[in-house]
Amino acid sequence: MKSIVVIPARYKSSRFPGKPLVSLLGKPMILWVAELSAKAVGSEFVYVATDDQRIANVVKNSGYQVVMTSNNALTGTDRLAEVADKIEADIYINVQGDEPLVDPEDIKKIIEEKKKFPDKVINGYACLDKNENPDNINIPKVIFTEDKKMVYMSRKALPGYKDLKNAPDVFYKQVCIYAFSRRQLKQYRQYGHKSALEKSEDIEILRFMEWGQDIYMVETAPSTFAVDVPEDVEMVECGLRSMLGYS
Repeated sequence: MKSIVVIPARYKSSRFPGKPLVSLLGKPMILWVAELSAKAVGSEFVYVATDDQRIANVVKNSGYQVVMTSNNALTGTDRLAEVADKIEADIYINVQGDEPLVDPEDIKKIIEEKKKFPDKVINGYACLDKNENPDNINIPKVIFTEDKKMVYMSRKALPGYKDLKNAPDVFYKQVCIYAFSRRQLKQYRQYGHKSALEKSEDIEILRFMEWGQDIYMVETAPSTFAVDVPEDVEMVECGLRSMLGYS
């Protein structure tokens, strides 16, 4: 089965304009993500989907493939759907461009899960780190059944609790590695608008949930930090130094 990684990247982020090109240890963030994705599937199966020529130029100059998408894509997943119209594959892996600490082994793990369960959408999750606040709205929290079927995802802390003694021992966060089929991406785009929950939470995977598409969660490596706002850069650079074995 042919699996490709597509990294959606837009320049006009409301919380962090120009985010894909932010320098992390001297290298644009989008290239960190592309390089780690290439370790999982090979550089010939990695594509950056963008509507911005500045991002496209940086990516092309580093030897990676670019698919230019429309400038009115509602979400990164809609961008993937545009790629699926142009490039045929069995499995489309969405690796978010703000996940420069993504573990290539986790990408492989999610691909294998998708091969086993092609009718399901697959998404990664991990425990919140001790330094991460469950009430941080920049971190989507997720709850799921004992067999790992997603129940809900929110920017609020999940699950809620009535009494402090019932507070969960651990909270779980979304890790932005997703696996889709071509049919699922086509259906997502044909929906034509953000669903009510998706719009309220600003979490794109909720659109699948709204029409009853099963979403299953796969545990990934802990301590993966995304760059959501400029304040996250220092923490992520620290993570990159650790990943590279720097002191």
